[in-house]
Amino acid sequence: MNLRIGSRGSQLALWQANHIAGLLRGQGHSVEIEMIKTTGDRLQEVTFAQVGSKGMFTKEIEEALAAGRVDLAVHSLKDLPTELPEPFLLAATPPRVDPRDVFVSERFANLAALPQGARVGTSSQRRRAQLKALRPDIAAQEFRGNVDTRLRKLAEGQVDAILLAAAGLDRLEKTEWVRERLEPKDFCPAAGQGALGIETRQGDAATRSAVAFLDDAATRFAVTLERAALAALGGGCQVPIGIHFRPASEPGAWEIFAVVAAPESGRAVRVYERVPHTDADPIALGRRTAQRLIEAGAGPLLEAATGGSR
Repeated sequence: MNLRIGSRGSQLALWQANHIAGLLRGQGHSVEIEMIKTTGDRLQEVTFAQVGSKGMFTKEIEEALAAGRVDLAVHSLKDLPTELPEPFLLAATPPRVDPRDVFVSERFANLAALPQGARVGTSSQRRRAQLKALRPDIAAQEFRGNVDTRLRKLAEGQVDAILLAAAGLDRLEKTEWVRERLEPKDFCPAAGQGALGIETRQGDAATRSAVAFLDDAATRFAVTLERAALAALGGGCQVPIGIHFRPASEPGAWEIFAVVAAPESGRAVRVYERVPHTDADPIALGRRTAQRLIEAGAGPLLEAATGGSR
């Protein structure tokens, strides 16, 4: 079968598309990759808060998918809206890699080592809010661009450190830049972080069948829970919400970390839950996590973050 993959043109996006293409070729398919520039790629000088984040890295790719120019799209799952419009489907979630955020700096060993008033680059409201909660003395600075651009800006001294997803640096083999991998109890990742999402048309049974082998059950369970919690809270990829699910250290249990935080004040509401494997409905678990956040006082923080549009 000849398959056409739609992808953003960044180095990381193309790595991800080529990774999936290689797996599909291993199954005997011929694969082409079409690069598509998205709204988020075009508006590099505009903050995420100004442009709005819903679909900013997926809209144009979905248009190509709907028109039949491509057969599937490979996304960083954290960029994919929790509710896919008709006629699209999240057809596969391949095995997840490290979901954590990382602290990157040339001069400082970890987040705690930063001097008072240090400048940290990030484009994420979620990272900005949790940074403020941990280190209220630090100035977060808007930082757009692909991984290489951000690393170059760091090397030029525009900031003292940056916060990135571990997955991007791991996939691009740039782990020498990583100084600290931030644990979810202190710095909760975005829903779906570290996972890829393979999107197809709902009615395209042939493509859905071709990519079915890519779906990893454990990853699907985890990201379904995380995305259900995010959806219940009314959040997109730029609302300051962290949700992370993983196996607990002891057998037979899972653990869920979740946070809602305010980027300006650093006020944070966190919940943590350890659940037995008998709780096997990821959507119900995700919605329960969202409800626990609301009961713990996250509502006003969410209202402030979304301008009362929840």
